Formats: sequence, structure tokens, C-alpha cells
Amino acid sequence: MPAHDTDESTVTPETVEGDVDYRELCERFGAEQVTDEQRSRFPDPHPMVRRGVFFAGRDVDRFLDAVERGDRVSVVTGVGPSGPMHLGHAMQFYHAKHLQEQIGASVYVPLSDDEKYFTKDLSLGEIGEYARQNLRDLLAVGFDPERTRIVIDTADADVIYPLAVRFAERLTQSTVEATYGSPDNVGQSFYPAVQIAHLLVPQLLRGRHDTLVPIAADQDPHVRLARDLAAKEAVDADKPAALLSKFLPTLDGPGKMSSSDDAPAIHLTDDRETVERKVRDHAHSGGRSSLAAHREHGGDPDADVAYQYLAFFFEDDDERLERLAEAYRAGELLSGELKAHASERIADFLEAHRARRAALGDLEAELEPYRLTADERARARPAGTDLFG
Repeated sequence: MPAHDTDESTVTPETVEGDVDYRELCERFGAEQVTDEQRSRFPDPHPMVRRGVFFAGRDVDRFLDAVERGDRVSVVTGVGPSGPMHLGHAMQFYHAKHLQEQIGASVYVPLSDDEKYFTKDLSLGEIGEYARQNLRDLLAVGFDPERTRIVIDTADADVIYPLAVRFAERLTQSTVEATYGSPDNVGQSFYPAVQIAHLLVPQLLRGRHDTLVPIAADQDPHVRLARDLAAKEAVDADKPAALLSKFLPTLDGPGKMSSSDDAPAIHLTDDRETVERKVRDHAHSGGRSSLAAHREHGGDPDADVAYQYLAFFFEDDDERLERLAEAYRAGELLSGELKAHASERIADFLEAHRARRAALGDLEAELEPYRLTADERARARPAGTDLFG
């Protein structure tokens, strides 16, 4: 039984297909819709917050209370290296950077290279190469190394594995199957314990404090298990809060943008010409079938992928975004013109990202300031698991 499966859509940590009803998804997951009042409480709310891209959450008020008190807070959002990073990844990581800058949050980025070996038809060598390329993109985001830790499952197994063992002992196979469905292999059965380690490690490193997990909605099952474990006082940590985002659509319509399927995706390494070509040739249009019909009846920005990309992330100015929507509905703005505007915004963003990426030197040296320190590793490991300590 998948995490969420209806006749119209499928939403699981591994598959997102169809036209997702977010209100119904919110009810099925047992999450609460994010309110306008909550959005207004975020300092300098990011467009993803202001415009309802983050549509649901868990314990959002508790997290915002901690922010307003000036308490220590952390943010956790990660990636599984199964292909090149794309715009859907960029949205989450640049939002996390925004939170780091606005509220002083520490950011933890787990890179789940082991999970992808369990769930994708990829060799360890292929996953390793994707991981190295993904890490360059993460470093190009520009997180503060003093307040950021990138945790790699296979490279940081001395920390992650003992924690996962501890949590796995408290998970039953029936709980895992009820949450994720029947696993294809024992690695998939064990991996939820690793995800719990990812989400609780900030508190295991620095003591109990409020933690926010801003993620795409398909990753919510991981949060639910971590919260269940913390609620049972099985670990010295509070339940992590969560913000669940809508899925950035594929260029050709509904569904989550993916780096590992056949649907077109815009990668973080794409140059301006590639972005323009992909948007021009593949972006689903909300315009009419003819110029005359479009001028008379107007287009539908809510059905237009180019407009959705602008609304999700790439047009920061709310007034300009609304003017584009109004002109499109009125038939004054053509589909090709809207695509051109979206292409320019996306290409500008990626040009700056690629410049920072190109400026990076040796990966190991660049990554070192973001790795767990020896003291942090010792604090995170459960007592009694450091054989030679």
C-alpha cells in the first residue's frame, strides 16, 4: 500500500504521478494546511511561503514561536543522488538558505546515497558520481559553513549507522509497510531508520530544540516516522516540525520534476540556450489553439507551466507576477512571450548558480568546512557505540 494512491494520482517517496489534489493529500497525510497568519509570521517570507507553495505542515506554530523567541532552531532538507540536480531541488535548498539568512537557522543536508542503491537501477559507481556532482551544486548554493552540515550516509556511516540501528530496533516491519508499502529488498525495509537519523541528528548533536523539515510532500512519510519515534520518548529529541511543498511540475504537465525519468527537466548545469530550448519546445501552454482565439478569450496561467515556474520560485516580485497573469488572461500576453519571460528568469538564476559552481576548487577541500567535526561525531553517536573511544 503506497503512502498515497488514488485513481487520479500516486504520491510516494519514490513515485509522483498524475494531477495531485493537495487538499485531499493534506487530509490523507494528516497534516494541517498552512494559514495566512502563519505565512505572515515568517520573517521576510520567501515566495514559496507567501504564495502557498508550502501548502501544509506539522507544528508550524511551535517552530515559529521558537523563532520569535530567538531560540536555537535548525532546518533539515536533503537529496538522494540518482541523477543531476534540477530546479525542483534548487527550490528547496535556496529556500533553506533563505531561512538560514533570515532566522539564523543551522541547516543540515543529508545526502542519501545508500537509499538510491536500494531503490534505483544504478550501480554504486554511478551513484557516487551523481553524489559528487550533487555536492558541487549544494556548495554552490552558498550556505554558511559555520551553520551548515552536509551528512553523507556512506561517508558518515560512523554516525548515521549506529543511530539507525538504535531506531530500527524500535520500528516494526508492519509499521514500515503500512507507511511505505511492501519493500522490494531488505535495504528498503531498513532505510526508514536511516531517515529518522537524518531528521533527528540536529538535536542529537546540539540538544533538544525546534527543527523544521521543509520538503516536497512525497517525503512526508519519513517525517511521520521520526515524529512518532520522538513522541514515544524513544530518543532525547522533540518531534520535528514540517513544511510540505507542492511539486514543481514537469515541463509537459502534472507530476513532479525528476532527474531520473523520461520527462523533460531543467538541470542546474543547463546553460541559457538549453533552458530556452527546453521551455520553448516542452513547456505545457495554457494558451489557446490559435492566435485569434487567444486574443479573444485569453489564456489560463494556472494551467501554464511557464507561469507556474515563475509563481513557484523564479519571479520574486508579486505585483509583476500578477500583471503577467492578468495580461495572459486578457489575451494581451502570448504563450510564447510568457515562455520567453520564464526562460529569462530561470536562465538568470542558473547563470549565477553555475558561476559559483565553476568557481569551486577541489571537492574534498571545499566540502571539509561543512563536514561533521570530531566533537560533533562523538556527541551524535549513541553511548557505548564508540568501540575505541
